[in-house]
Amino acid sequence: MTETILPPENGFSQRAQAKRSRMREFQTQLIERMRSASSDASPATSQLGVVIGAQHWLIDLQHAGEVVQPGLMAKVPLTQDWFLGLMNLRGKLLSVVDLARFHGLAATPIDKSSRIISFSPALGLQGAILVERVMGLRNVETMSPYSGSLLNGSAYIGERYVDTQEQLWTELDLSLLAKDSRFLDIGRA
Repeated sequence: MTETILPPENGFSQRAQAKRSRMREFQTQLIERMRSASSDASPATSQLGVVIGAQHWLIDLQHAGEVVQPGLMAKVPLTQDWFLGLMNLRGKLLSVVDLARFHGLAATPIDKSSRIISFSPALGLQGAILVERVMGLRNVETMSPYSGSLLNGSAYIGERYVDTQEQLWTELDLSLLAKDSRFLDIGRA
């Protein structure tokens, strides 16, 4: 008697389904850790560390939504080069911006370490930013204030700190970025 092998019901192999399941578990654990950290410490203390344009940034956990791998993005014609397009995240369309390009730096490569960080629903913007890498949670209380020069004086760029490994970190305020007129104006002139 021969055994009939049926294709998977939804078109994914078992291997691909297992990988997706592990990714969902990882995302769920990360979200839970972020929520736990934000409830255990003040919002200014626990922040998400990311790399954007080879610089280290801190994002307030209250302002960050989901952290996901980049998916398919629909290009939108006649938009700025830093506007990557629209991405479907669990049925919601997000506007995705390459923040490095927005700051005039080289485009962020989309590879296995890059991530999309969506804005918290509380910010009222269906947006997200592309980052090179997520570095995990950082505790600002273990860092020293940096007294050097400011980056560019934008309202959404906050305090700067140096960690115990002498790494410079800069706060990125997504709530103010979501209101920045230049950030919101994605159309080419």
